[in-house]
Amino acid sequence: MAILINNNSKIIVQGITGRSGLFHAQQCRAYGSLVVGGVTPGKGGSEIDGFPVFNTMEEAVRHTQATVSMIFVPPPGAADAILEACASDLELVACITEGIPIRDMVLVRAVQSESGTRLIGPNSPGVITPGQCKLGIMPGHIHKPGRIGVISRSGTLTYEIVKQLSDIGMGQSTCVGIGGDAIIGMKFIDVLQLFNDDPETDAVFIIGEIGGAAEEEAAYWIRENMTKPVAAFVAGITAPPGKRMGHAGAIITSGKGTAGDKIRTLRECGVTVATSPTRMGEAMVEALKLARRDNDASLEK
Repeated sequence: MAILINNNSKIIVQGITGRSGLFHAQQCRAYGSLVVGGVTPGKGGSEIDGFPVFNTMEEAVRHTQATVSMIFVPPPGAADAILEACASDLELVACITEGIPIRDMVLVRAVQSESGTRLIGPNSPGVITPGQCKLGIMPGHIHKPGRIGVISRSGTLTYEIVKQLSDIGMGQSTCVGIGGDAIIGMKFIDVLQLFNDDPETDAVFIIGEIGGAAEEEAAYWIRENMTKPVAAFVAGITAPPGKRMGHAGAIITSGKGTAGDKIRTLRECGVTVATSPTRMGEAMVEALKLARRDNDASLEK
């Protein structure tokens, strides 16, 4: 059982006639995902590489029964694209677009949080349930079906942990790139809850980075609620305070949000933390060993 997407998910690509939208629609289709069409205002009624194009999401969903969307609309129009997807009652929207104005996202979150649509991103690589469905830009060939959930703020490090896990024989149930912007949809806790409830996920790896308090909040939630082992890596240990490092959300302010603070809190809450990005797979193995040891000890009692 996967979380968020599976082989029955029907995908609409918003911005499909753009270069990136079309390329990744083709890549998702080649992976086996059910890409049922796209939306580009003013180009409805046309077709591009076999994908029907619609003027609006309402029209697209009515004709295709789409359940999810991925967005490749440029930043000035991406917020409206998210709102249009929410108004169409989709189950999930993955916004790949980077650089959406913060003011736009404040308005989007106010509307989206009251809707029944889950939002991944923006500035996200998307979601993949290996062997079933790819929604976004993750390289499908490195993923293997399995029982480890992955949640990440960093696209590149998502690919690194997936490769390490696959190389040691640990496939993934679902991998979720929650996005690196300051204002995003689903956060660590939202996805952790889904993995915790998923009978086919045995453990979770989370990748955090400097800025904000999402990792600390996730750590406290894990301590109080998580029934499965969790390992983690936090990027940005050498980042100087006050300097933005790559992602819009990756900035340390007022001495808060440092990698050191996050690592300390995660460890205090029972999470196994990797000491470098090259040892993330080892940390996951260690977390599983510790969980088995604790379980054996409790059975002996």
